[in-house]
Amino acid sequence: MSAGNDHGPRVINRVHDGFYLDSVALMRIAMELEQMDGVETAALMIGTPANLDILAAAHLLTEAGKKATPRDLIIAIRLANQAGPGESQDTVLGKNMVLERAEALLRQPAARTGEASQWRPKMLRSAIQSLPGANLALISVPGAYAAAEARKAMDAGLHVFIFSDNVTLEEEAALKTEARQRGLLVMGPDCGTALINGVAVAFANKVSRGDIGIVSASGTGLQEVSSLLTRMGGGISHGIGTGGRDLHEIVGGITTLMAIDALDEDPGTSHVVLISKPPAPSVARAVLERVAASPKPFTICLLGSEPLQLPPNARQAFTLQQAAEFALGKTLPAVLSGKGQPAPETPNAFPPPGASTSGASTPGAPLREGWLRGLFTGGTLCAEAQTILHGAGLRLHSNAPVPGVTAHRSGASPRVDGHLLLDLGADEYTLGRLHPMIDPKPREEMLRRELESPDVAAVLLDVVLGQGAHPNPAGGLAHTVSEAGPDSPPVVASVTGTAGDTQGWTDQVDLLRQAGILVAPSNAAAATLALSLLKGG
Repeated sequence: MSAGNDHGPRVINRVHDGFYLDSVALMRIAMELEQMDGVETAALMIGTPANLDILAAAHLLTEAGKKATPRDLIIAIRLANQAGPGESQDTVLGKNMVLERAEALLRQPAARTGEASQWRPKMLRSAIQSLPGANLALISVPGAYAAAEARKAMDAGLHVFIFSDNVTLEEEAALKTEARQRGLLVMGPDCGTALINGVAVAFANKVSRGDIGIVSASGTGLQEVSSLLTRMGGGISHGIGTGGRDLHEIVGGITTLMAIDALDEDPGTSHVVLISKPPAPSVARAVLERVAASPKPFTICLLGSEPLQLPPNARQAFTLQQAAEFALGKTLPAVLSGKGQPAPETPNAFPPPGASTSGASTPGAPLREGWLRGLFTGGTLCAEAQTILHGAGLRLHSNAPVPGVTAHRSGASPRVDGHLLLDLGADEYTLGRLHPMIDPKPREEMLRRELESPDVAAVLLDVVLGQGAHPNPAGGLAHTVSEAGPDSPPVVASVTGTAGDTQGWTDQVDLLRQAGILVAPSNAAAATLALSLLKGG
């Protein structure tokens, strides 16, 4: 173990030799440290070259930290500049005992989650020995090691779900080619969601079992469609995530094609939904040829795609809501009642009767001049909103533009003249930080600033519930909007989730509506509603 700093007394590094802990657990510890008085920023990261670059760019790397190897853990802390007269920052550090608190949290990660008595294997081999009937391994290690761990799992005959990112396209293609030769499925890398035989993997919602199978290159896309199907009375047989790059020309759609094979052979699947952004043309042809050979009907949703020439057994959906509707043969009710339930008989139920509303969100109020701001935690939900707003003629900016839809790329700063939709789960917002689905506070602060801006006419949000997400994402948003007051711009939101999620879909909807937020029944409907609030939209 070593310690030191070279950015003045405000930045402290401590290096643990030969220490590893899951990155999400490390980020949660960092988030707890940042709640302490005197701490401006905290980060706990494994000493990979990529992570050292991240810490250096954030001015959190000292000479001690630079010596860390990929086997080591770096605790990096920047203290607030609050030392009193004659008092050094080192004294402030001693008062707050930040490093001591970090060490204590590292020593008891299991106890903090209420699972101190549960044995957790540290090696894949011992995990397989403890659960010999398992047929799926979830890989969540730094990207530099993900491929090696995936191969170990495949050597043991396991299908693989790779949550890790920062795996090269070439390595992804090689892994999936090897897996196909073994008859195994590789979901990922950077795969966020799957539903296998009713078991939720990573970020996923509590959905009903049924006969609709989903193959998705998008985690939040799979979550939105599976949740909508459940709320409409349908159910899921399997939801197979592929990773966002599976339909890239280098990878060739290997997992997508294998997933279609698997669902074809599954007697419990009668309809298949395929979700992705537009694939490479050669991959699109291969996938559509495979769809044409299937005896089952397909709904194909390639967000941002032009109309496709599809085989007779397939139908194209242009939004995630439409994909769920086509698959189930039902229409999602257009509005919500005061209790958050679908209520087609109450056409003016945005917002609930008697609820206070912010700014021009009251039906019939004057439309506002200014820009639309979209603050999204789900990348595919951000992309879907872009396609809808672009189709209505809006000129958009985004840090995650959809090719052929959003012509103008914006960096991480929301300060642009124009309509702006931000994916807050993109790398520029999450490097060394928890994903906004887990830690909503950065988005809440951004929302507060947008509500104070005279240039903003309306704000569009997504709220994603389920396993892995924050226990109450609507609570902070509702508080922020309530504090903004009645003259602030209207806020429109959708909630991706179900009544079975621990957060409670209806409870989250009601929290938002009580704060005056307009809640639409889907992300697509929210984008359409936000458009209607803009003068000229």
